[in-house]
Amino acid sequence: MIANARMYSVSPEAAGLWRRLLTAVIEHAGLDVQLLEHPEPKPIGDLWQRADQAAVFMCGLPFSRSLPQPELIAAPVPSPPEFRGLPQYWSEMVVRRDSRFRSVEDTFGGRLALTVPDSQSGCLAAMNYLMTIADRFPLYREVITPQVTPLGAMSAVIDGAADVAPIDSYAYCLLQKYRRDLTSQLRSIARTPRTPIPPLVASRPGFEALTSTFLEAHRIAGIAPLLSDLLLERFVRPNPATYDALRLNFEAVTQYWRDHALAATVHAAFAEP
Repeated sequence: MIANARMYSVSPEAAGLWRRLLTAVIEHAGLDVQLLEHPEPKPIGDLWQRADQAAVFMCGLPFSRSLPQPELIAAPVPSPPEFRGLPQYWSEMVVRRDSRFRSVEDTFGGRLALTVPDSQSGCLAAMNYLMTIADRFPLYREVITPQVTPLGAMSAVIDGAADVAPIDSYAYCLLQKYRRDLTSQLRSIARTPRTPIPPLVASRPGFEALTSTFLEAHRIAGIAPLLSDLLLERFVRPNPATYDALRLNFEAVTQYWRDHALAATVHAAFAEP
């Protein structure tokens, strides 16, 4: 069985901390689980299809659409105050710090960077946000896709390939801590609505010891400092029903964009009948 935290291994420092945290939790739980390296450019979706997952971070949107759904192990609660002590997140709409943009509307007519259509934070959150104003504005002349990771989308903005990009808010906090050289070149001009944060999942039942250890991690002397360095308050037991809204929202957003002129520009998936 395997464990992996690629979703939030946004820098070498963060990746190292996640390896140490997962190793400590696995050892404390007394289980035979191996850390798996699954770096870019390997598709992260391949990781979620594996039948040997024990503790793997999975985007909430594909989780909500999976049949059968993986088993939920735990969900992180980021420690920065804006997360309100809850297992939730959103997307920061970021632009270059030295740009003239002060609102998302200011970026219309420019270029938008997205990740892949089944990414909640890197794509769907932004497409849902834009639905509320799409009938009043011409939106974007070009969509740069896919960027695969938050770092890729962020770099597209910094390098001038795009004017704005949605970035996973927890990933952005980690990047602000460990890649200040990049985030100092950016600023956020909007936030999308809050949704359940990506959980750790297993491909089958039988890992209650892992769940129990994650839930107690903030009280375990050898593990708590790692949570702090990863900007985490604690882990909680996620409610699978909270992710159902992501699936329903995906269906509504996809249908909307199939009927919109931007559809073919965003991604072929939005233009399919």
